[in-house]
Amino acid sequence: MADFSKFSSNLPARTSEAPIPFARPGNLAAIIGRIEEAVEEETAGLKNDTSYDLKASNARKSRYLYELTRAMKGANELEFLEEHRDSLARLRQKLAKNEAAILAHLNAVNEVATLLKNAIQRAEADGTYSAGEFGWAS
Repeated sequence: MADFSKFSSNLPARTSEAPIPFARPGNLAAIIGRIEEAVEEETAGLKNDTSYDLKASNARKSRYLYELTRAMKGANELEFLEEHRDSLARLRQKLAKNEAAILAHLNAVNEVATLLKNAIQRAEADGTYSAGEFGWAS
């Protein structure tokens, strides 16, 4: 085998007892902050911008959730909850507002779809072949 000592002489020695470091609390706070910003942006976009890109927003939120999940690996969940209680409470409030905006958006989309469906049915139904014309309608 080749001798790699000239390449690894400046590297720290490996120890098998070294714990895998978990993300620093500052990183977790930054991730939570990014999630808050993304949720606030989405809420405002759903309320004010008819061309808001919901797909891109969902992708961004998924990426941040993935980052948070990775940062939490090996972390003490109770410590995390205690340390970030205030920011998690803020995030929960923002998520509740976001949920209300998403539900309002979905209800509006459903109403528009129903209006379009009814308009198409009225336009196609000239009475020529409807069941009511033949006395079969109940």
